[in-house]
Amino acid sequence: MTQTITVIRGDGIGPEIMDATLHVLDAMNLGLRYEEADAGLAALEKHGELLPAQTLESIARNRIALKSPLTTPVGEGFSSINVALRRHFDLYANVRPAKSFPNTRSRFPSGVDLITVRENTEGAYIGEGQTLSEDGETASLIQRITRKGSERIVRYAFDLARRTGRKKVTVVHKANILKTTSGLFLKVAREVAALYPEIECNEMIVDNTCMQLVMRPEQFDIIVTTNLFGDIISDLCAGLVGGLGLAPGANIGTEAAIFEAVHGTAPDIAGQGKANPCALLLGAAQMLDHLARPEEAARLRDAVVATLEAKDALTPDLGGSGTTTTFAQAIASRL
Repeated sequence: MTQTITVIRGDGIGPEIMDATLHVLDAMNLGLRYEEADAGLAALEKHGELLPAQTLESIARNRIALKSPLTTPVGEGFSSINVALRRHFDLYANVRPAKSFPNTRSRFPSGVDLITVRENTEGAYIGEGQTLSEDGETASLIQRITRKGSERIVRYAFDLARRTGRKKVTVVHKANILKTTSGLFLKVAREVAALYPEIECNEMIVDNTCMQLVMRPEQFDIIVTTNLFGDIISDLCAGLVGGLGLAPGANIGTEAAIFEAVHGTAPDIAGQGKANPCALLLGAAQMLDHLARPEEAARLRDAVVATLEAKDALTPDLGGSGTTTTFAQAIASRL
């Protein structure tokens, strides 16, 4: 089977980790074809805009994209490229797995295996209706939560649990205080949960969730929550298993899906061959799952784990002296 994917190399360390990831994917002989597209600073320099129309057209055509980190310049007139992509393609489900890996300097070298499912297109994170008073003393924004948005993200979480054999979904909210927005989300979640009687559902306030994650992360299986809470919780979960260098992410809608490393562009080490490509490689594994190729996804994850266990090519952030390229070569050799 041949599949064309849009490849966005990104900024900073982005091109390095993308080269490493494509090297490993090519070693798997998956029949993938790559259509390169620009976004971020590279696109701004080349096309005069951060997210050119031809990049959007490529993603729409192929329906699958693999993306390295992008830089959104600081200052007025520049909005988040990631938010723009999510809203343009209605990528409503942000899926962030966090799993214990060996030799990662994690406080939890085992026992963590959870997924955060985050609503991706509404809520406070989107930044709608931001205003600042004329005297600069008062700021406000709109937090919009809809029944439609809540229902489809909670359904996605329960369908994911059913599809992957997971047994519990934790609905995270702040309905005790945010009685309208979080209240609506929780009400809809309860209605959806009733349709999946074989899957345990529990509810947890967001601040307690953060404490419980740090104390006993093994109690969680799938977490589903709203946009801003999910942004914070998913990064907390990455910290449990060794940091953002091991944190992949998927942004999934009905017409397109974008898979990525969720960390930043790390300009301080760009071009030095020090970047850890694991996050993007694991994002590629999510992509293979999405393409209904679970055996290949498992093979890729197993090769990453075997390379971490062997410790023969670890990058500096993992305590080794390997390079981005040698790490990728070591993973490819174990396929």
